[in-house]
Amino acid sequence: MITLTGTAAGSDLRALMASFPTGVTVVTAVGPDGVPHGLTCTAMCSVSVAPPMLLICLDTRSGTLAAIDGAGTFAVNLLHAGGQRVAELFASPVRDRFARVAWHPSPGVGAPLLWEDALAVAECRVDRIVPAGDHHVVFGVVERVSVTDEPPLMYGRRRFGVWAEAPG
Repeated sequence: MITLTGTAAGSDLRALMASFPTGVTVVTAVGPDGVPHGLTCTAMCSVSVAPPMLLICLDTRSGTLAAIDGAGTFAVNLLHAGGQRVAELFASPVRDRFARVAWHPSPGVGAPLLWEDALAVAECRVDRIVPAGDHHVVFGVVERVSVTDEPPLMYGRRRFGVWAEAPG
């Protein structure tokens, strides 16, 4: 049953977005000080094919956003079905996240690649950053992509799941 609540509030938007299953990414960057930063992000989508561009949405207060802004580059690590622990780690306030995962700098832009937990990675150069409410939208030109055939980790209704292949 759908319940109409009138004027939408932040909690209504959260309920709407929780109902939208999506892949799970960890966005990573190395700040100008050489320190790696990263966070779990489900707000990522394709923007254009020519040039290849995607966008991510990050909280204005995010240290990862500051690192991306300072470096001008970032990586989007799309997690595979076994990546739930990494998704939860990068969604937590733990400071030493990168000491708890396998990673290496990407060959193209130098952003951290979570090579054991990602099924696909996009290395991006910042095109522009646009403020939008309490978040910023980061547009990235994709410079390099790596993809495996692992099944993706999904998130919806506040639960993790695995992409179910259709029979056939």
